[in-house]
Amino acid sequence: MLEKTLNPAEVEQRHYEAWENDGSFACGNRPDADTYSIVIPPPNVTGSLHMGHALNNTLQDILIRFRRMQGLDVLWQPGTDHAGIATQMVVERQMEKEGLTRHDLGREKFIDRVWKWKAESGGTITGQLRRLGASCDWSRERFTMDDGLSRAVRKVFVDLHRKGLIYRDKRLVNWDPLLHTAISDLEVEQREVKGQMWHFKYPIEDMPGQFITVATTRPETMLGDTAVAVHPDDERYRDLIGKMVVLPITGRRIPVVADEYANPEKGSGAVKITPAHDFNDFEVGKRHGLEMINVLDRDARMNENTPDHYRGLDRYEARDVVVKEMEGLGLLDTIEENQMVVPYGDRSGVVIEPWLTDQWFVDAATLAAPAIKAVEEGKTVFVPKQWEKTYFEWMRNIQPWCISRQIWWGHQVPAWYGPDGTIFVELSEEEAQKAAQAHYGKDVVELTRDADVLDTWFSSALWPFSTLGWPDQTPELSRYYPTDVLVTGFDIIFFWVARMMMMGLHFMGEVPFHTVYIHALVRDEKGQKMSKSKGNVIDPLELVEKYGADALRFTLTAFAAQGRDVKLSESRVEGYRNFGTKIWNAARFCEMNECVPVAGFDPATVREPVNCWIVGKVMEAVGDVTKAIESFRFNDAANAAYHFVWGTYCDWYLELIKPILTGDDAKATAEARATAAWALGQLLRLLHPIMPFITAELWGKMGFGKGGDLIVAEWPVMDESLADEATNQEMDWVVRLVTAVRSVRAEMNVPPGAELPVYIVGANDQTMARLDAHVALICRLGRLASVDTVKADGDKLEKISKGAIQTVVDEATVFINVGSFIDVEKEKARLDKEIAKLDSEIDKHSKKLANEKFIGNAPPEVVETERERRSEAMAEREKKSAALERLANL
Repeated sequence: MLEKTLNPAEVEQRHYEAWENDGSFACGNRPDADTYSIVIPPPNVTGSLHMGHALNNTLQDILIRFRRMQGLDVLWQPGTDHAGIATQMVVERQMEKEGLTRHDLGREKFIDRVWKWKAESGGTITGQLRRLGASCDWSRERFTMDDGLSRAVRKVFVDLHRKGLIYRDKRLVNWDPLLHTAISDLEVEQREVKGQMWHFKYPIEDMPGQFITVATTRPETMLGDTAVAVHPDDERYRDLIGKMVVLPITGRRIPVVADEYANPEKGSGAVKITPAHDFNDFEVGKRHGLEMINVLDRDARMNENTPDHYRGLDRYEARDVVVKEMEGLGLLDTIEENQMVVPYGDRSGVVIEPWLTDQWFVDAATLAAPAIKAVEEGKTVFVPKQWEKTYFEWMRNIQPWCISRQIWWGHQVPAWYGPDGTIFVELSEEEAQKAAQAHYGKDVVELTRDADVLDTWFSSALWPFSTLGWPDQTPELSRYYPTDVLVTGFDIIFFWVARMMMMGLHFMGEVPFHTVYIHALVRDEKGQKMSKSKGNVIDPLELVEKYGADALRFTLTAFAAQGRDVKLSESRVEGYRNFGTKIWNAARFCEMNECVPVAGFDPATVREPVNCWIVGKVMEAVGDVTKAIESFRFNDAANAAYHFVWGTYCDWYLELIKPILTGDDAKATAEARATAAWALGQLLRLLHPIMPFITAELWGKMGFGKGGDLIVAEWPVMDESLADEATNQEMDWVVRLVTAVRSVRAEMNVPPGAELPVYIVGANDQTMARLDAHVALICRLGRLASVDTVKADGDKLEKISKGAIQTVVDEATVFINVGSFIDVEKEKARLDKEIAKLDSEIDKHSKKLANEKFIGNAPPEVVETERERRSEAMAEREKKSAALERLANL
């Protein structure tokens, strides 16, 4: 016997351990089947499961479980990312408590310590993914710094270098002055701050008393200015183009150049150009061959390229000195408050500097060309399609990719320097020695290895093929590459998706995946982005502990509409936990009524209308859920399954068959039992990809598991021949009529025990026949005293109209007599009060939406939530008003 309630924690652990231990997740079990493969976006080894992970991995697991049940040879490739900076910082903080730095240990011992940390603590997130129900092939788990992947990284670096696609250059990078490393754009957090804009006057050479005014938010960088730019069409400065201005404080002569980067409509229209400390200025500097003067050192202190009294000053100290000195020279024009965005390191929390430094770069533009073409030709498609525009925008304007980092944890650059600085890029030190010997014509005493490591995204870019054994030509590589779909967030289209496309096409000759499904963000119930500072972060594991993994998974799926962010609240998860309870109770009902699986049951043989009806509805649900998952409409799949299970099966079918189950017709009872059990089995299959645990538990407990576990059970196939259209329409009519009655009862607050008389006017022959066949059922389900048909006669109509609410079902008008069972005046007062409350709510939302300050400052998603809530209140008000109008006509 099933327990009264489900214990999610016990069931989840038991089933997951069984699946993993018996190899249910493993690929290769169906060597003759078609393949289906997904690579997991590798979470950081330092990470813990957050709500974004929960959504991303739930959607992947739905696809994997669905395709597995369809009989494919499925691989969901798991693994974790070494997360260079993040992991190094975790270990360094740990050492800080011991009074140690990494320099105290030295590079080799520090790396040993990181590996030790990884062995002890690096498996946290993979354990949490298991808790969520992720059915990855854990036997194939990879790590971006394991031996195989490290070999792949070295080969890619060496091959690209030999083709001139990796090179060393001096360019601007995002420099973290605390961590002393270049960082990627994704590791830069843009913060809006209140700052200042200083307007300086630069004297024009040979024009005494004449100045050109420029503005800056970073006065200290003026010491590195090498030009002033004006727009070529700006009449105010046309005569100054080609002339020189004198850079204050330094006395350096710098030219006025014509460049379209200068905006005549902004400020004075003239722009100071500091090529070594601004990304836009760097491009202007390249166009005009300007000198690039770096005025900061790696700590963001002023360096030897600045006047003596500035050297060694912190950038902000230097800022104050520059402003004071410019004021003393009479060259400070104005200072104004300025709302601006400032880049901060997301790990260090300090302001990032654009800094000119020697780094390793990838010629991304060359590698991007085939990746652009592949999407243009439809070899890889984005879902939703709108993200292709984002992909193209970035790829067509791609810049050289800085791949070196000045930290210790990561893939060390396979480059060695000879005594004269010659670089030897090879797979190993031995090969570098041979190359040096050939170059110098003699043995080289010592080569010095480049101390930098590679950007974490470099190794991640190889993930779809390196995890399958490349550069070796393994059976897995030939069988599962290219993969079928990548499920990821929009924020890493640039950093990961595009780079996997580039590397996959270059080294494998094929796109790494055919489809890229981009899911939205998970926000709080108000539509705001979750953040620790707002205190609105929802921990997925806490929800799993409280409500079970199935409830969280179903909630995330139900709200995962394409192109729309998921608005999550605990109450929604609780609601879908109740959905699980509904399924459990339906199974208990079946068990108590001896509805058990019947071997060889053929749904095509059922004869009772209600059973024919549910068979057709099952087929309808199978079609809807299958199509939705195949087209990545996850919310539609969840909603189709939900409405079928809760509405059609539980609320209607099980109610409709109660008289049959307790009746005297043994044949009809046997058919109802067998059909109810068959339909339950089908719905468990349909729900399994979304709710794996409760469905697996019921599958086994209800006797469906004799042919094997649900995880490998066959996915239902839609068979239109099983749908009897006439019976379907007949039973749907019963449902519509009872629904209309129930709706009126609820609107009018009719006591549950009251049995109402109902009259139907204008019924055609078909409706009359349906009523004759099902009147007893309709009375029982609608709690009615009687249902009578009446001809449209004036006197009779007047009589049945008294105290009745009218509603229309198909061609007929239904009169539901409620007047004798409710206090009409009391109900009017109740509705008036509820309408007034809704009016107040609508007014509150409308005032907010009419407030320009709110519209201008609030995040778009918060504004959208406000609109949605007003719409909901307005719809509810309309419903209450209609009910009040009906009461007024009684």
